[in-house]
Amino acid sequence: MKRLFALCASAAMAISLNACQQSAPDTHDADVKAISDAEAQWNADYKAKDLDKIVSHYVDDAVLMVPGQPADKGKDAISKDLKQMISDPAMALSFHASMVDVAKSGDLAFTQGAYTLTVTDPTTHKVINDHGSYVTTYRKQPDGSWKATSDIATSDVPPAPPAH
Repeated sequence: MKRLFALCASAAMAISLNACQQSAPDTHDADVKAISDAEAQWNADYKAKDLDKIVSHYVDDAVLMVPGQPADKGKDAISKDLKQMISDPAMALSFHASMVDVAKSGDLAFTQGAYTLTVTDPTTHKVINDHGSYVTTYRKQPDGSWKATSDIATSDVPPAPPAH
């Protein structure tokens, strides 16, 4: 009887341990869609020039790197620079990911793609049309949303020659 009890107890333990070790559900496709949808909303927020909504796509300690400027570290620095950018009447930004990937862990992801940007040069007051590539890394938030942690753009447009 003791053997039967020990065997049943061992089997129950093995089943319990196996149940605990089952992998988390695969949310890859849903996460890719959520990130793609978030970037579509981010584009709409830029089009509306809604600073609060634009900045809400970043985590508090995010980093934004754009050509010709030092990196903005943290939401306050990002907000300050973006406020100036979106106040430009000519400003228009759009971006589209050609790749969205989510880590197997399900908590980190990145997008990469192309952007177009129109702004007014503060020195010459001429409209500049820029285009290039970007990479944005994301971290999944406790509520299941995705927020940008690092955002970098690289321009395909050569810099203007230095003034003589």
